[in-house]
Amino acid sequence: MNYKFAYSIGFHPWEDAERHNPFVEKITKIFEREESGKTAPYGKALDIGCGSGIWAIRLAQRGWDVTGIDIVDKALQRAEERIKNESVNVKLVKDDVTELHKIGNGYKLLLDTGTFHGLSSSQRIAMGKAINNIAAQDAIILLLVWDPKWRAFLPSGASRKEIEMCFPNWAITHVEPAADKPEAIYKILKANEQWYRLCRK
Repeated sequence: MNYKFAYSIGFHPWEDAERHNPFVEKITKIFEREESGKTAPYGKALDIGCGSGIWAIRLAQRGWDVTGIDIVDKALQRAEERIKNESVNVKLVKDDVTELHKIGNGYKLLLDTGTFHGLSSSQRIAMGKAINNIAAQDAIILLLVWDPKWRAFLPSGASRKEIEMCFPNWAITHVEPAADKPEAIYKILKANEQWYRLCRK
């Protein structure tokens, strides 16, 4: 999917997720699960393909040391405005998710709310290698993924097998619906949107 073009014409429906209560409730429960038994600050978190910074801000408000990366200037500009309005500390970096050369390492939580499943096969493999290099030994990856299906200019999704192939050093520990009550558009798209949780083998 061409995110630069999407943002240039003001097309970013994925940002509407913050107004869909079932989705917000589920992602909040997932964050709470990862924080359970720990005390803030929780460590370094990376929002991969952070867009306008919605979830990077949420993580920062919860006590994570957050870096958000994106390749789209317009998205990062929107994120800067949101961060300023919310008065939180989030580091924004323009970087390619297939390289991740500019952000250091030691990330304990790596969040992707829809970047991976919109990449080509070669880009997905490169992203998996890049994440493996910058993640802490005890890191957790949270991937939001649609079922694989041709959807014209929208993300094509990914199968569990494809995820495992791109993250060979990681094990999938949880797979769960993105929301208990998906939005109607996702039913039309047959997205079957799922959260995948991965930890190192």
